[in-house]
Amino acid sequence: MPKQPLVTLAVPTPLRKTFDYRYKGTPPMVGSRVTVPFGRQTLVATVIAHPESTSVPDKKIRYIKEIIDSEPLLPEALFKLITFASQYYQHPIGEVFSSCLPGLLNQGAKAQLEPEWIWTITKQGEQALDSLRKNAVKQRQLLTLCLNNNGVFTEQFLSLNDLIPSNLKTLVDKGWLVKEEVKSVSPPQVDINANSSELVLNDEQKDAIDAIAPHLGSFQGFLLDGITGSGKTEVYLQLMHLVLAREEQVLMLVPEIGLTPQTLKRLQRRFNVEVAMLHSGLTDKQRLNIWLKAREGLISIIVGTRSALFTPLAKPGLIIVDEEHDLSYKQQEGFRYSARDLALVRARYEKTPIILGSATPSMESLHNVQQDKLLALKLSKRAGDASPPHIKVLDVRQRYLNQGLSQPLIDNMRQHLSKGQQCLLFLNRRGFAPTLMCHECGWIADCERCDRHMTYHQHFKRMHCHHCDKQHFIPKACPQCQSPQLNPVGLGTERLEHVLSELFPDKVVMRIDRDSTRRKDAMKNYIKAIRNDEVDILVGTQMLAKGHHFPNLSLVGVIDTDGCLFSADFRATERTAQLLTQVAGRAGRSKDVKGEVVIQSHHPDHPLLVNLFTQDYQTLSEKILAERREGDFPPFTAMAIFRAEASQLQLPMTFLNEVKQRLNDTGLTVFGPFPAPMTKRAGKMRAQLIVQHQQRKVLQSRLSPITPGLDQLASGRKVRWSLDIDPQEVF
Repeated sequence: MPKQPLVTLAVPTPLRKTFDYRYKGTPPMVGSRVTVPFGRQTLVATVIAHPESTSVPDKKIRYIKEIIDSEPLLPEALFKLITFASQYYQHPIGEVFSSCLPGLLNQGAKAQLEPEWIWTITKQGEQALDSLRKNAVKQRQLLTLCLNNNGVFTEQFLSLNDLIPSNLKTLVDKGWLVKEEVKSVSPPQVDINANSSELVLNDEQKDAIDAIAPHLGSFQGFLLDGITGSGKTEVYLQLMHLVLAREEQVLMLVPEIGLTPQTLKRLQRRFNVEVAMLHSGLTDKQRLNIWLKAREGLISIIVGTRSALFTPLAKPGLIIVDEEHDLSYKQQEGFRYSARDLALVRARYEKTPIILGSATPSMESLHNVQQDKLLALKLSKRAGDASPPHIKVLDVRQRYLNQGLSQPLIDNMRQHLSKGQQCLLFLNRRGFAPTLMCHECGWIADCERCDRHMTYHQHFKRMHCHHCDKQHFIPKACPQCQSPQLNPVGLGTERLEHVLSELFPDKVVMRIDRDSTRRKDAMKNYIKAIRNDEVDILVGTQMLAKGHHFPNLSLVGVIDTDGCLFSADFRATERTAQLLTQVAGRAGRSKDVKGEVVIQSHHPDHPLLVNLFTQDYQTLSEKILAERREGDFPPFTAMAIFRAEASQLQLPMTFLNEVKQRLNDTGLTVFGPFPAPMTKRAGKMRAQLIVQHQQRKVLQSRLSPITPGLDQLASGRKVRWSLDIDPQEVF
C-alpha cells in the first residue's frame, strides 16, 4: 500500500525544527494553517513545504487533523519575511509564525471578516439630549460625542475613543441610536483632490519628496534625518498622497502606543480613505478584522507599533518607520527581532521604498548610509519658521538644590510662566524616590529578588521593584534596627511634582509617567489638556521625549543626566545623546514661542555635553562611529549574546561554558561567560556569553549549525536560555 504524501509544518513549540506529517485527500497549500496532534495537544501549525521524503521513521509520523485554510493565509513576500526572520534570529520557526499572526488565527479561527456595524443617532436621540436627567452623565456624553461625529459611530471610532459596542446598548434599546451592518466591502475609492497640504513646504522638504517619489514601485531605502520640528511628518503625508493616488497601501510604524491615536487622527483628517491602527491595546477581534481588511486591500493606511510590521498588504506602496532609532522597535523577550531591520527586508521583498525617519538616527542607520545601503535626506531647518531652542548646560556643583532644582532653573521657569508659556521638567525616574534608607543604621530597601533597590512610591504607599514588579507596603520601622527614621533617598517624578506644587502654588502641575497614565484615557486627556493650555508645568519621563508637539511649550529643564554619562554599556553615549536631543526638541516648536533648554549637571565639562550642544548630533555621531570602529563594536562588527538563567549561578555558567566549547575553532570571537551586569533578577541568577565577527553572514553561518543542538545538552535542560542576534542591550 503506497504511503500517504508528506507535509512539513511549523509547529508552535520551543523546538528549533520543523515537523513532518502525512495527510489524506486534498493537499494543504504552503502558507495555509492546519491542526495537528502534538503530544497530547492539538495545535495550529503552518504549512512550510511538501517534501518527497523524510528521515523520520514511518511509525513516528502522524496525520494532520484538519485543513483550516483552503488558500495561503499570507502573501508570498510576508511568508518569505517570516521564514527569513526565523533563520536570521535563530528562533523556532513555529513560534515565529505564531508571534506574527493575530491571536485568534493561532487558535484556529477562520480567516474571514466579521460583520462590521455603525450606530446612527435618531431624531428621538437628538431630542432626548435636551431632556436627559442631570445624573445621566454617560448617556449625555455618548449622544454629544455622536452628534459631534456627524451623528454616526463606527467601530473604529469607538476603538479610537476607548469605547466598546456594549457601551451603546442602552441607547439602542431606547431607540436613540440605530445599529446597522456595514454592507460595503469593496476597496476604498481615493479622492486625491481631497488631499491638500496642511503646511507650506520648505526647499528641503520638497527635495526629500522629489528624491523619494521616483522610487515608488521599486525598492530603495531612505534615511530622513531631520531635526526635531523640521516637518518630517509632512513629508510622510505628501508621499502618502502620491501612494494613494497609485491605489496602493502605506504601512507606518511608530514606537509608542501613546503616539498612535494622534497620528491616526491626523491621517483621518487629511485623507478620505480607510485608516486603521494596530497595537497591543486592541481586542483580539479588532486586531483580526483590521489584519484581514488590510490583506484584502480594504484599508489604505495602517499605523501601528512593532508587531504591525507583519500586517499583510494587498498592494504595498510605502513603508515608514518613524523615530527609527527607538529601542522599542527591538523585541526583548521571546522572538527577539528588530522591527526596523526587518522592515528594510520586507521593503526589499515587496519592492517598495522605505523611509527611516529620525532627528537622532541610530549608528546602524548612519553606517548604512556610509555603506550606500540607505540614501540620506537632510531636514536641517524647523518647519514654519520656528527657531531651534537655545541650549545651556548649567553647572550645579556647589549650588544649593531644592529637591534637585537649582535656583537659576527656578528663576527661568518663573520668567517663562509669567509670559503664559509652559515648562517641561524631564526626569527619567518615576516614583517618589529611588529607594528608602534608615537614618539610624543605614539599611536600604533592596529587592529580595533582584540586585536593585526598591523604588519608594508615596502615592500608592508601596515599595516597588521596577525590574521584577515585586511590591509591598512601606515598612513602618527599619527591619534591621526597628528605628522609625526611614527616609526617602533621591529624586523621582512624584517627588518633583510635589516640590513644584509648593514652589508654584498658583500653577497647574501635571506629571506624565507610567504610573500616572495607567487609567483609561489618561494619556489622551493629558495631551488634550496640554494643548488647550490647561497645564503650566509638565513633569515627565521619556514618555514625553518623542513625537509630541506642544506649541506653547517654551522651556525644557533636564534635572539629572549624570547617571547616564558614565555607563559601562557601549551604546550609552548614543542613547543619552538621542534622549537629550529629543527632549530638547520639545521646546519652541512654534514660530511665536522662543525655546530654551537648561540641562543641570555636576559634570558640565563631560565630552558628551560639550560636543552635543556646541556642535550638533551629526558631528557627535561621527565621533561615536569612529570610537565604535576603533573598539570593534557594532555596527562595525556583528554581535550575538547567549543568555542563560537558573536558580543558581553555577548552572548558567556551566551551560555557557559548554556553548563556548562548541564555538571553538569557528573563527568567532567569544567573550565570557560571565555573570550579567544585573546578576540576580526576578529570583533568577543570570549569565551571558558574547559572540562577535566582522561579517554578519559569517556569524550567522557559524552559529546556525550549533544552536539547534544546544537543546539536547544536559546542562541546557537545567537553565532557561536564549540567543539574541544584534542585541540592543548588553546586560
